[in-house]
Amino acid sequence: MPKKHNETDKEYKRRVIDIKSESFCGAKWYNATIWLGSGMTTSCHHPLPHKVSETEVNLNPKALHNTAQKKRERADMQAGLRPKGCEYCWKIEDMGKDAVSDRVYKTVIYEDGELDEAFNTPWTQDVNLRTLEIAFDRTCQLACSYCNPAFSSAWVRDIKQRGSYTNLVSDGRNHFTHTHDSSQLYTIHDNNPYIEAFFKWWESDLHETLDELRITGGEPLMSGYTWQLLEWFGKNRGKSKTRLAINSNLSFDRDKIDRLIEGAKEVELDLYTSNEACGTKAEYIRDGLDFSVWQDNVEYLLDSRRLRGLHVMCTVNALCLTTLDKFLRQIMKWKEHYGKDSVNFTLNILRFPSFQSPLVLPREQRLVYANKLDLFKAGYQHQMHEMEVNQIDRLVDYLEVVETPHSEAFEMPKLLNDFKQFYTQYDERRGKNFQETFPDLAEWYEQI
Repeated sequence: MPKKHNETDKEYKRRVIDIKSESFCGAKWYNATIWLGSGMTTSCHHPLPHKVSETEVNLNPKALHNTAQKKRERADMQAGLRPKGCEYCWKIEDMGKDAVSDRVYKTVIYEDGELDEAFNTPWTQDVNLRTLEIAFDRTCQLACSYCNPAFSSAWVRDIKQRGSYTNLVSDGRNHFTHTHDSSQLYTIHDNNPYIEAFFKWWESDLHETLDELRITGGEPLMSGYTWQLLEWFGKNRGKSKTRLAINSNLSFDRDKIDRLIEGAKEVELDLYTSNEACGTKAEYIRDGLDFSVWQDNVEYLLDSRRLRGLHVMCTVNALCLTTLDKFLRQIMKWKEHYGKDSVNFTLNILRFPSFQSPLVLPREQRLVYANKLDLFKAGYQHQMHEMEVNQIDRLVDYLEVVETPHSEAFEMPKLLNDFKQFYTQYDERRGKNFQETFPDLAEWYEQI
């Protein structure tokens, strides 16, 4: 087992990770996110993506993961150096309080022997993935406020129909100024060398070596390639032991959800879904969402008992904190009804665009939200896993201690300018009203 019985995350880090180097992370070897529509990759969702060589994947499909940049970063970690792209974890660890960053959670899923092998493998050598997240395209029916056209076709329509967001001056401005066509280089009618390389690798040996394949987007349930993979598992029963995971906004009618349940009969399926607020506040943040439909579909899937697990991913931004504790209480109700292991949550702190970070809020407001989360933890700690408790502690520390979203974020007056400029235009484009939706932030918002 990756963790010994009753071993804490901090004890695991000291026993397994720290003895290798001060910066080692198993994800750099064994995990990848690959955007097949654009040929971009990264080792997890924190570092910025980089380009995969089309020439190299035509010769070697494993180059989808084993890029020159990743190999250099593996060499850095073997030497105890901190790759710049992994700043999210360094920022958490530098908070003090013996903080546990995501590199612990992204390492603990692998066996100790696998991690020893990774650390001792020459950095120039290709390695086989254990966990892989792929996106076939950016097709999506939602246009969440902190998303952008690179990951949502609904955002593409917004920019094409109404033009760029204007008067943004901070580091997040380019998210909303153009349609990010480089994120979708191929249409459904084109031969995409990256998708071809993936299926070539999958058919050769990836289906034998991979522990988990996770499909993201866009919205995976709107991609024909997702259903193609589900059909592969149905036709090749027992050929692969790979677990399948799908990210979905679950904003579909019941027929689509039934098709998913039916299609997953021959594979272990984990469902990851995103939300972090309640009711109209969630619908404001995630434009196009019907919160009641999302909640009904979550409960329908849990009732089906066909999932290996259901995971709620919370992107912690400036607007969700008003009801985050209430939202987490709903998850506790599901745990009580369906079982502690049936559903879990993660709290992923938004850094880009930095003007939507929770750190743009006044310090006194952040402390109010931190206190609410502490009270929530005190009442429900017995229903949570250690990882969930640690994520709450980490967020509370972040709200209390950290002052800037990341090292290259612009100064606060520019972030506040962009916050006001963005949401003023967002309201006009989407038919929303910030002050009515978030009355406890209205006075502060009006004074920006």
